[in-house]
Amino acid sequence: ANTAAKLNMWIVGGTIPLKALNPKRSKAACLVFDANGKQVARYDKMHLFDALIREQIEEYRESDTIEAGDDATVLDSPIGKLGLAVCYDIRFPELFRKMVNQGAEVFAIPTAFTVKTGLAHWEILTRARAIENFCYVIGACQAGKHSSGRETYGHSLIIHPWGSIEAELTTDKPGILVSEIELETLRKIRENMPVIQHQKIIFK
Repeated sequence: ANTAAKLNMWIVGGTIPLKALNPKRSKAACLVFDANGKQVARYDKMHLFDALIREQIEEYRESDTIEAGDDATVLDSPIGKLGLAVCYDIRFPELFRKMVNQGAEVFAIPTAFTVKTGLAHWEILTRARAIENFCYVIGACQAGKHSSGRETYGHSLIIHPWGSIEAELTTDKPGILVSEIELETLRKIRENMPVIQHQKIIFK
């Protein structure tokens, strides 16, 4: 909040552990602050990463410590209608279609993909969510070796609604990505190919 106000900048920050109903668990919360430092949205991660990566002998059990959220979050922002998701959520396209049906034009997805899954799936999934919904995707991915010994993939991306990569960190080093968000272009694409209106199964 202080940084957003100091820099006069909107910030999507996440995730951070916040109090849950279950005292043995926390919420994995993604918070949005406006340029005045006011919190204007919160999304609690819905899909929890319980997985075994045998080749690297890595096991993840988010459900042991995290309480899942239960609803999508879409908000008005200076770059358009912004939908929030976190990491493992990206594997569930119905969440993103639900956000589009709520007006989303841009998805912000803070992530911490493992090296193995990131190398295989990260770019494909970000581009797929953009193409399916004709939305911009801003994927900020943690990178490096953590104190627990696990490694995260990095390679943050900004994807155009047509599926092209607008900006990319090509290594696992820290960096900054900048790209224009052209809502008129997005809306023209949607007008020319109205897949949202063609839905037969509606996620409200």
